[in-house]
Amino acid sequence: MAISKLERLPLREVWKHEAHDFTQWLEDNEDVLSEAIDRSVEMVQREKKTSGSLSVDLVAKDDSGQAIIIENQLEKSDHDHLGKLITYLTAMEASTAIWIVADPRPEHMAAVNWLNESSSADFFLLKIEAVRIQNSLPAPLLTLIAGPSEEAKSIGREKQEIKVRNQTLLKWWTQLVSLPDVKHHSHITPSKNHWISVGSGVRGVRYDLAVKKLEASAEVYIDRGKGMDEENLRFFDRLLEKRESIEMQFGGKLSWERLDGKRACRIRAGLEGGYNSPEDTWSKIQGRMVEAMNKLVQAIDPHLKKIRL
Repeated sequence: MAISKLERLPLREVWKHEAHDFTQWLEDNEDVLSEAIDRSVEMVQREKKTSGSLSVDLVAKDDSGQAIIIENQLEKSDHDHLGKLITYLTAMEASTAIWIVADPRPEHMAAVNWLNESSSADFFLLKIEAVRIQNSLPAPLLTLIAGPSEEAKSIGREKQEIKVRNQTLLKWWTQLVSLPDVKHHSHITPSKNHWISVGSGVRGVRYDLAVKKLEASAEVYIDRGKGMDEENLRFFDRLLEKRESIEMQFGGKLSWERLDGKRACRIRAGLEGGYNSPEDTWSKIQGRMVEAMNKLVQAIDPHLKKIRL
C-alpha cells in the first residue's frame, strides 16, 4: 500500500501576516487550539488593549469564565514575547497564558516549565506548523511543547515550602546564636540546616542543637566515621554505663538512642516547640535549648575523655 509523505510548508506561505491572517484564522478556529491543549477555549476579543500601550493578540475564556490570553509569534520564540506574555497575563488578571510560536527555543521551554511550577497561573507553549499531504490544502499542526501539570504544580509547591523553611531556619539560628547564654555555639555561622554542631574535643563526638517544626533538642551525636558502626555502639555503651551519674548532673532524664542498625548514636534532651511555633515564643524555646546544651556539656564532658575503646 502506498503511503504519502507529510510535507511541511513555510508558515508565511499559509499565513502571510501574523496579526491579519494567523490571528484571524485562530480566532475562527478555536476548536483546533482547544484540542491542542485539551481544554475549552472560547474566543472573546482580538487585539485587546491593556492598560498600557500594548495589545493582546487574542483574549479567550475557559469553561469557568476565566480569562485566557494568547500571544502568537510566527517565528523563533524570543524574550520580548515572553515578557509580553507575562505582562498581558497580569494586566488581564487571566488564569491561563498560551504562547504559540514557530520555533520554541530551549530556554523558553524551560522558562514556561518554571512558570508552571512557580505560579498559580497555567502557561502553555505551542509549536505551530503548516503541513499538507501531496496536493492537499494546507493544514495546521499545533504541538504542545510545555504546559501545566499537577506534578509541576506539586514540585513548585514543594520548592516554595523548602525556600520558606530555609529562610525560617536561617532566621531561627541567627537569633539563637546571638543569645547571651550561648557558650558553645556562639561562633557558629547560622545555616539553613535543621541543626548546628560543635566538636566535643573527642573524635567523632559532637554537640548538636537541632530543631524541627514543633520540637527541638540538645544532643550528643556519636559518629566516628564510615564503617565504624560497631565502634560507635561501643562508645555509646560506655556512656550508657554512666547514665545515672550523667542524668543526675544534667538534672533530668535524657533520651538514650542507640539506633541499632544505623551508623550513628545519640543522647538527647528533647524540648517542646520549634521553628513553626509562633515567632514571639522563639526566644523562650531557644533559651531552653541553650540551657539544656550547657547542662548536657557539663554532664557529658567529664566522661568523654576517659573512654578507651
